[in-house]
Amino acid sequence: MSEETKFLLNLIITLAVAFAISFATTPIAKSFAHKVGAIDIPDDERRIHKQPIPRLGGLAIFLGFVLSVVLFSVIDRQLQGVLLGAVVVVVVGVIDDIVQLKAMVKLVFQILAALIAVYHGVKIEFLSTLNFFGSGDFFSLGFLSIPITIFWIVAITNSVNIIDGLDGLAVGVSAISSIVMLVISIVVADNNIAIVMAGLVGACLGFMPYNMNPAKIFMGDSGSLLLGYVLATVSIIGLFKFYALVSFVVPFLVVAFPLFDTTFAFFRRILKGQSPMHADRGHLHHRLIDMGLSQKQAVAILYSVSAVLGLVAVVLTTSGVMRAVLIIVTFAVAIAVTAFVTKTTYQAYFEERMKNDSEIDNGSGDGKTTSQR
Repeated sequence: MSEETKFLLNLIITLAVAFAISFATTPIAKSFAHKVGAIDIPDDERRIHKQPIPRLGGLAIFLGFVLSVVLFSVIDRQLQGVLLGAVVVVVVGVIDDIVQLKAMVKLVFQILAALIAVYHGVKIEFLSTLNFFGSGDFFSLGFLSIPITIFWIVAITNSVNIIDGLDGLAVGVSAISSIVMLVISIVVADNNIAIVMAGLVGACLGFMPYNMNPAKIFMGDSGSLLLGYVLATVSIIGLFKFYALVSFVVPFLVVAFPLFDTTFAFFRRILKGQSPMHADRGHLHHRLIDMGLSQKQAVAILYSVSAVLGLVAVVLTTSGVMRAVLIIVTFAVAIAVTAFVTKTTYQAYFEERMKNDSEIDNGSGDGKTTSQR
């Protein structure tokens, strides 16, 4: 059996084991959530769901990911740091899912998890110059390496947590980002990172059947913080280390949607005179719902956006015929997404318009439309 065949077989087994563990343990996590009172009650306008739903689904994702990685990957010093930091964020997430920790407390432990990774060698040490800042292809960050790395890890960790507002959204976007990193790792022959990402993909896919609309369980902070943390840290050891254009652009494209939403929320809250950590109903998924789209439509749109950005990232790491094919596929997907968004937006608008006109024609209420109440 050739080395390529062995690697491919190991990749498939890793994904399958992670999927099986995550899928099998999610009902257990759901039962445990009921016992400890980790229930998400829709008590404010940010909540889209109408009925109380158990959290702690992140425990199933964590078990699927960690066990598959420990069984099938090479645990070097950097990966040790990733796994130890993951334990920290999951423990904090579980506690928050049960008793609701303050945002500052969670931030402190996220920084601690980032420091653990940095201590084990997970650092952004070089960035591409893009030929604007010097004659070489990259430059060293020097003493800025540690603060920039911590900022990146904390930012991406919170980004995934912030987009966890619709059934299946955060876990699906994370799965797409993981698949993109998996493909890039295969393209650049980074086999160990590919195995790690296969574990994360499998863990996400195993949980998704329970989390898609209508969700039976939420992954909670125990899941969203885990996914954000792993994507952030593995992107450093798997993407930033390439001293070329991809070391600057690709990691941002892989997590572009959650990162953009978080950045937009940060400045939006500051301009309103609110704390950047103040929760609100201004995220992209909320805006799509307020436009009249269903949860499934909104999630499908954001999946598509993430997939297009991911394809662009993959294109940047390929060359020759493969790049040409991926460019064509990316444009095709982008056109399909645009058509889908346009169709669903107009469809939702006209359905709401017909509903309001019907209410007026039937003489219900005081003559005001639903949108005027």
